[in-house]
Amino acid sequence: MARQERAIRTRRTILEAAAAVFDERGYTSATIGEILDRAGVTKGALYFHFGSKEELAVGVFEEQLAITLPPQSSKLQELVDSGLVLARRLRSEPLVRASVGLALDQGAMELDRTPAFRMWFDQNVQRLAEAKAQGELLPHVDVAETAELLVGSFSGVQLLSQLRCQRQDLERRVVVMFEHFLPSIAVPAVLARLDISVERAERVLAQVQGEQGPGPEGVEVPEGVQVPERVVPAQVASGA
Repeated sequence: MARQERAIRTRRTILEAAAAVFDERGYTSATIGEILDRAGVTKGALYFHFGSKEELAVGVFEEQLAITLPPQSSKLQELVDSGLVLARRLRSEPLVRASVGLALDQGAMELDRTPAFRMWFDQNVQRLAEAKAQGELLPHVDVAETAELLVGSFSGVQLLSQLRCQRQDLERRVVVMFEHFLPSIAVPAVLARLDISVERAERVLAQVQGEQGPGPEGVEVPEGVQVPERVVPAQVASGA
């Protein structure tokens, strides 16, 4: 177990270092050497977990969704929760900020940024499909088109918030987005029961942290981070 715990901590240290370097330098200018220096690990340790700079970027991408939120009876409430929690994590977690920054880095021409959007899109499609199966969506709603619109809307809202005030008002902007977005897709009876508030993210995150408890052998688990049962080398997401 001690070896596994060290591997988990080392992987996290490498990801945090890569996120910081990507955020400061951009993907194209960042080098493995800079990441090694920032992480304070050997080249062998880095390549045990990540086979390339691209795999490091994919690992950073995955941090957007590296959290399991409490299930809700309403799948639309789960959709709202995921957006509000992502907004909160963008303000408080450097890894998540770097993930979004990489996904929107138009200068990273050699990096396939589609996995970041694909993972996010697929998650929204799943929740919307479940919501439709439960009768929460209006009959005309196309799940795939709605998921794509939501991803695009959130991306634009967070970018505007970043430019205007370093995302200090991001949760409020996401609430406004949902207030305009949901009436066009949700059955009125369901819409009336949804909790769409700035405070919702804090309550959900507090519940997540309460359920997770401390990390193995007293190791503190960073906010919103799941501790895997086993460590395997990261693989580059497929282009499927």
